[in-house]
Amino acid sequence: MAGAGAGSRDKRATAARLKAALGGESGAAAAAELRALLERVLAPVAGPGGGEAAGEALEWCRCLLSGGEPWDSFVQAVRTYDPATLCGLVWTANFVAYRCRTCGISPCMSLCAECFHQGEHAGHDYNMFRSQAGGACDCGDSNVMREAGFCKRHRIKSNSSIPCVPKDLLMMSELVLPQFIFSLIQHLREGYNEPALDLPSEKDLHKILQVLEPHVSFLEDLTKMGGAMRSVLTQVLTSQQFYKDLSSGVGENTCAKKSHEKYLIALKGSGLAFPEDKIACGMQEQGAGTSTLSVQGLTGATATSGQGDSSDEEDQDGSQGVGKRKRVKLSSTTKDQSIMDVLKHKCFLEELLFWTIKYEFPQKMVTFLLNMLPDQDYKIAFTKTFVQHYAFIMKTLKKSHESDTMSNRIVHISVQLFSNEELARQVTEECQLLDIMVTVLLYMMESCLIKSELQDEENSLHVVVNCGEALLKNNTYWPLVSDFINILSHQSVAKKFLEDHGLLVTWMNFVSFFQGMNLNKRELNEHVEFESQTYYAAFAAELEACAQPMWGLLSHCKVRETQEYTRNVVRYCLEALQDWFDAINFVDEPAPNQVTFHLPLHRYFAMFLSKAVKCQELDLDTILPDQEMLMKLMIHPLQIQASLSEIHSNMWVRNGLQIKGQAMTYVQSHFCNSMIDPDIYLLQVCASRLDPDYFISSVFERFKVVDLLTMASQHQNTVLDSEHERSMLEGALTFLVLLLSLRLHLGMTDDEILRAEMVAQLCMNDRTHSSLLDLIPENPNPKSGIIPGSLSFESVLSAVADFKAPVFEPGGSMQQGMYTPKAQVWDKEFDPVMVILRTVYRRDVQSAMDRYTAFLKQSGKFPGNPWPPYKKRTPLHPSYRGLIKLLHCKTLHIVLFTLLYKILMDHQNLSEHVLCMVLYLIELGLENSPEQESDEEESAGGQERCHDSWFPGSNLVSNMRHFINYVRVRVPETAPEVKREPPASTSSDGLASSQNSGTAQVFSLVAERRKKFQEIINRNTSEANQVVRPKTSMKWSAPGATPQLTTAILEVKESILSLLIKLHHKLSGKQNSYYPPWLDDVDVLIHPEIPRYSHGDGMTAVERILLKAAVQSRLNKRIIEEICRKVTPPVPPKKISSAEKKTLDKEERRQKARERQQKLLAEFASRQKSFMETAMDVESPDADIAMEVATSEQHVSEAIYDCVICGQSGPSTEDRPTGLVVLLQASSVLGQCRNSTEPKRLPTTEEEQIYPWDTCAALHDVRLTTLQRYFKDSSCLQAVSIGWEGGVYVQTCGHTLHIDCHKSYMESLRNDQVLQGFSVDKGEFTCPLCRQFANSVLPCYPGNNMERSVWQSHSNKCMQDLVQEVEDLQEQLGTFPSETNLSKEMESVMKDIKSTTQKKYTDYSKTPGSPDNDFLFMYSVARTNLELELVHRGGNLCSGGASTAGKRSCLNQLFHVLAMHMRLYSIDSAYNPWRKLTQPLQDKNSELVSEELPEVPVLYRDVSSLLLIQILTMPQPLHREHFTCIIKVLFTLLYTQALAALSVKCSVEDRMAWKESGALKKDTSNGEKSWEVLLGHVISELSKGKIYEEGETEELAVVNPDSVECYLQQFCLPFLRITSLLQHHLFGGDLPSCQEDEEFSVLASCLGLLPSFQSAHQFTSASCLDWPVPAFDMISQWCSELASFADRHPDQVKALLIQEPKWDLPRLLQLPENYNTIFQYYHRKTCSVCTKVPKDPAVCLVCGTFVCLKGLCCKQQSYCECVLHSQNCGAGTGIFLLINASVIIIIRGHRFCLWGSVYLDAHGEEDRDLRRGKPLYICKERYKVLEQQWVSHTFDHINKRWGPHYNGL
Repeated sequence: MAGAGAGSRDKRATAARLKAALGGESGAAAAAELRALLERVLAPVAGPGGGEAAGEALEWCRCLLSGGEPWDSFVQAVRTYDPATLCGLVWTANFVAYRCRTCGISPCMSLCAECFHQGEHAGHDYNMFRSQAGGACDCGDSNVMREAGFCKRHRIKSNSSIPCVPKDLLMMSELVLPQFIFSLIQHLREGYNEPALDLPSEKDLHKILQVLEPHVSFLEDLTKMGGAMRSVLTQVLTSQQFYKDLSSGVGENTCAKKSHEKYLIALKGSGLAFPEDKIACGMQEQGAGTSTLSVQGLTGATATSGQGDSSDEEDQDGSQGVGKRKRVKLSSTTKDQSIMDVLKHKCFLEELLFWTIKYEFPQKMVTFLLNMLPDQDYKIAFTKTFVQHYAFIMKTLKKSHESDTMSNRIVHISVQLFSNEELARQVTEECQLLDIMVTVLLYMMESCLIKSELQDEENSLHVVVNCGEALLKNNTYWPLVSDFINILSHQSVAKKFLEDHGLLVTWMNFVSFFQGMNLNKRELNEHVEFESQTYYAAFAAELEACAQPMWGLLSHCKVRETQEYTRNVVRYCLEALQDWFDAINFVDEPAPNQVTFHLPLHRYFAMFLSKAVKCQELDLDTILPDQEMLMKLMIHPLQIQASLSEIHSNMWVRNGLQIKGQAMTYVQSHFCNSMIDPDIYLLQVCASRLDPDYFISSVFERFKVVDLLTMASQHQNTVLDSEHERSMLEGALTFLVLLLSLRLHLGMTDDEILRAEMVAQLCMNDRTHSSLLDLIPENPNPKSGIIPGSLSFESVLSAVADFKAPVFEPGGSMQQGMYTPKAQVWDKEFDPVMVILRTVYRRDVQSAMDRYTAFLKQSGKFPGNPWPPYKKRTPLHPSYRGLIKLLHCKTLHIVLFTLLYKILMDHQNLSEHVLCMVLYLIELGLENSPEQESDEEESAGGQERCHDSWFPGSNLVSNMRHFINYVRVRVPETAPEVKREPPASTSSDGLASSQNSGTAQVFSLVAERRKKFQEIINRNTSEANQVVRPKTSMKWSAPGATPQLTTAILEVKESILSLLIKLHHKLSGKQNSYYPPWLDDVDVLIHPEIPRYSHGDGMTAVERILLKAAVQSRLNKRIIEEICRKVTPPVPPKKISSAEKKTLDKEERRQKARERQQKLLAEFASRQKSFMETAMDVESPDADIAMEVATSEQHVSEAIYDCVICGQSGPSTEDRPTGLVVLLQASSVLGQCRNSTEPKRLPTTEEEQIYPWDTCAALHDVRLTTLQRYFKDSSCLQAVSIGWEGGVYVQTCGHTLHIDCHKSYMESLRNDQVLQGFSVDKGEFTCPLCRQFANSVLPCYPGNNMERSVWQSHSNKCMQDLVQEVEDLQEQLGTFPSETNLSKEMESVMKDIKSTTQKKYTDYSKTPGSPDNDFLFMYSVARTNLELELVHRGGNLCSGGASTAGKRSCLNQLFHVLAMHMRLYSIDSAYNPWRKLTQPLQDKNSELVSEELPEVPVLYRDVSSLLLIQILTMPQPLHREHFTCIIKVLFTLLYTQALAALSVKCSVEDRMAWKESGALKKDTSNGEKSWEVLLGHVISELSKGKIYEEGETEELAVVNPDSVECYLQQFCLPFLRITSLLQHHLFGGDLPSCQEDEEFSVLASCLGLLPSFQSAHQFTSASCLDWPVPAFDMISQWCSELASFADRHPDQVKALLIQEPKWDLPRLLQLPENYNTIFQYYHRKTCSVCTKVPKDPAVCLVCGTFVCLKGLCCKQQSYCECVLHSQNCGAGTGIFLLINASVIIIIRGHRFCLWGSVYLDAHGEEDRDLRRGKPLYICKERYKVLEQQWVSHTFDHINKRWGPHYNGL
């Protein structure tokens, strides 16, 4: 038999032999042999040889499985029998998958990209997402998604078509695999060591896993072979027989024995057993690390296991009671014993899962277990196994150090199992899934309980979770809760839960652990030292562990038939609440200065009540508890509302910022409908059932403003500082308004709620679609079926809002598409109450009001400052009618009366807001009056009721007209009411002098009533007397320090109506301003809804209320008329001593000062803004910057400059030069021009590729290299320009400064420690005036430097003289200028210019560092700037005028700097190109004799370069006539080049024809100016060489005279454009504008080439020629150079002749319409350098190169790839699209910035980082803006947020 080490051929032979034998008679023997072979091969090898052995073993397995066949063909064979219709592809974290809500049944549904794109999801509601925990593709699974969404591959297969699997194909597999899997398990057992003292040695675990990697991968490959192989695996994994056989054979070898022992040890701690049951075992381990948790007192009580969990065993005395009570409850509900005991394994699958958990879910194992899921039998078996191990999973998770990773892996598995309703139901029934989950959760939380300090700190028996524990802080419970929520989303499972009383009790018990957690105690003395951040954990825990399961359950209580469930929940909820009140010893008053935001039990109760009334038609009263319970229930939610007000009043400021954070989170959109909404609803329910007077007085007492509600002008507040009184009173009234106006749970339908929420959010601010989705509180349970973005959302949105498409300010911030409220929404639906409820920041309320004001002003509805409008409410659901009683109770009316009176009398601490809320409450009362009062009930003034009663009845309508004459008040002795002397000029209702009569302060009534109420409740309890705490009476025994209170009687003689009318007068500032409108127009009473009352200020509100009061009762109407008839005397002037005046006014003055300050600030900001806009419109690239350079003043001899630092004006001098603020940047934009008009596309498939050969830079490069091969180097370097790549572009903001001022400015910047966005050491700064980015200063040349000769095209000198003058001027040697400040600065700026670009862009000579290099570089800088300006003008000069770019251009100054330096290089007169252009050479032979390479022939030289060389080597300033002369001479050369290029393009016949026709006309007078003649001459001259011999070139289509003329003009135009620009900058004068077809002639005449402008039809380009010497001689001389070159290198002649000067403008790559196209291609593309898929792939938008952002793999000399690429591709500027974020990043030199995205979704929004994953489409305007900024080099000015990248991108 072959040994283990056999070669592969032997292995295959053995395998084939065994397979044959097994099929034959001697099967048993063969099986035994096989087993022995496998045992030997698979034995775990310890030590270093493990790796090879593993490889060997797998090799064997492959051979055996395939029975000697080649492995690949075996795989193919098995695949053909794959019956699977599921995709089942498993992925890990960070994989990109899709979710389609239209097709999904379960909200967890996900598809792999392939299935998604193969399915038909166009127009569906889908998004792409990055998987967090991993997942699997659901395509083909009809339990999870609708079949319509299946992809093409998984739609068709049905099992019938697949043939049966032949028996012998998989025969070997069935024998080999059990042993293979068992060997894997042996390895896992071997490798595991019980961690000592709770520190699992992660390194060891990793080692084992690495060794096993190939084994698991092998299994994974098997699963991918399809259904046939999977069913074999399933059989092996789930068969109990195999497991028994192989495990029981343990006895024989010692190795196996040892591993079995390890396995038993590992199993020990796997149950959930109680300490009591295991006390014995606990005792032994007592010593092992007991200290870990002993601090927490009662943790020990709730231990989880007997073994290995060292911290679980201690039991401390205090904890015993609590623990026991909890424990008893627990044990009674746990029906399933199995969860308590140690696990018992019956098959491989179970033990495999066990080890997977023990090793903390290694990714490979998870993937293998999930890959098996398409097999149905396996799925069920695995789910059951998973449930069986659930408790063990929880224990491992709690101990894990990597709980995050582990959580993700757990959920990766469980979401696949529990999302399937059928499976979940089955497991619930057969394995007690619900029991297990609830018990496990309970156990998990029990480990971190602490004593609750709420209410009664000493004797509290309540325990809560400790939010500081890692378990809560790190959200470790998340996977378990998530599973629980997931299974509750299935109706069948949820029903089981709701029917099971035991489970409900346990669950309420669990929820009560969170009741009152994270208690806040108000700090009264000093600020807390350490702000705890536990509140995050607390809010997350309540939302996830309590609220989401609650929403899950609620979603199944939608119909009448489910009433029973609601009754069950409410019942056990109330029981739990009762227990809680008992545990915290709660009687009737909450403990002061404490608040917890967490009352999940209250909220469960509230939400189920709401559901019962809304959906199940239950009678509310049948499920409500008694009055006493309701009174207890309302206390804590009310406490929260009061605390919110205290927090906003800065009363908790010593608790630090975190308390504000809690107040905000409580109302924040993700939490509000699980927190504040249920709380307010619960309070509404309590208010509707309790005595209204009791309720109202409780509210004012909780808000601590009872003492303020007195008619007296002064009072003492024993519980509140006076500075907080006003805001607390506002808080109390606002709360009442909210309580009485909100109808969220009281009768609004879901759509109405959605609409109200949406309107509220839109009124605060315009919103993007995604932020609206985020801000509108959805039902937080994702499984509830209300899907964000559902149909109702879109339809409501389109009903209430208009879409504002994104606008583009050319330089401004990128706008997003916004939704803004429609006009009728502002008009009819704006609801300030809803806005107040939903604002997280107080400023949002103000923002909504400001927008409302703006709307009213704009639409002309109301000019002033409006008050919040009153909005009609949805009618109340009948069950809550009791709420109206609050509006009609005397206590409230007394409060309203008192407040109106105080406002009228200008008492302190009252604001407009208070009045606004008072009026709102009155109006609410009038809108909701209980029933029409009978008018007959005459207001019997005669029967004065006793003082106490204030008002006769409880109906607001009648109480409004009730006159109150005298009121007794308790006042401090210092109060004005006590003063004795009779008030001067009192009117009938002045204050009466005090009389000492009985004492009855208003609100002691309330106290009495509360006492009575308490007695009613406690009548039957014996300890009634102790319960009523006589707190209320104690208030008045004030300590001696405060002034004594005395009683005064106030004469009031007002009713609410009269107060309102007086208020109207006060608000209007006029006497008798109110006139009842119905006296003029009776209709008002019949149709009281008049639009003019719906918007306005306080006066409007008062008028509206009075009208409503009159409408409701005739008596009111009469009384209003009476009051108006009495001519109202003025409100008495205040008689208040100056000292008191001070205290009263201080508050007001402070308030006013604050308002004034705000106003000033706002004004300042707007002024600054408008200054920014006018003074320096830096934003747009084409901003109109007023050039300080005085170009317009032509008569001034010297230019005057203003220095923006010292502010002085003056000329620039040699000693104190002025300079322009400039930004120098290297640019390769020009090099990116291509000669095709169609822009290149970004490649999105492997076939498309971008080749950089046809760019301008590449072609110029090739040309220079070719010239350098054949001609003399120094001459080559003057025949071309460089700078197409890495050229230096100079731009200015137009501001000037003295260079010495600039130096001191830089010094101050250097010492400034503030973090700047630029690097001062590199010479960067921002312009002191306009803050534009700059990095150098360009000195201005003294003098006017513009020779403004009279505009003339001709001077009187003849051409020959001028040619001679130019030559003489050039011969003058450039003397080195004297050492002045100016020349120094010019030198330093030249250094700056050189150092701006990289060395490789300046060194082109063959001898490095030769002066020719500098010479070339300098004139090329001028060329680059001219060419770029041309590009900015759109590539031609048709638009004329001073250019937009011209305003930023500083070419004039730049020319002087360049010229000064170029004059230092003298040109050897023998080589001076000017001679060659203007004089026929005498002896032609000298050249050929010389040894070295010849000079570049004149016809090969770039004419524009020659122009710049000529101009820059002339002494400055240049005379206009010399300039024109140079142009004329160069034009003759250019024209000859054009003719030569044309001649090469013609066909042979054409060439002959032209040659002859030209010869015929040669002697005509105008021969030198006719292109035919010249062309003929060129052809005949060039024919002398071998130029035309080389094969045919591409031909011009039609060679007729017009097309020739056109060709010649196009050839010459680029030169004319450059020259005209140059002339414009050197000599001033505007550029003429023209049509495109006239451009040539217009520019020619502008340059003085056309003698006199002829009419266009006879115009030919040749007429511009002006030959300095006879044309034919010159042409012959030039052509002869070519002829001699052609003799040596005939192949190169043509290539160098034909220059294609027609370049298109530079463009970025064209992007595809849909972002997905880019994403799918690039996000998995491998990097060309390191062949890995980059973590952050990016692509260059200039050239399409694929790069790794931040990729360390591609780093070269500490430069990351993007930075490197930006230097090579853009000379330091890079534009990259980040594939995974859809964002564009700009790299400019050493800085970078995020530019924004050019892809927006259907709602005009960016999706940075693809978080939302919605389909994105190109936004053409944005892309244009990006391109525009790139071409105009304005990235630095427009984008503000730059940061250094330290070469790390």
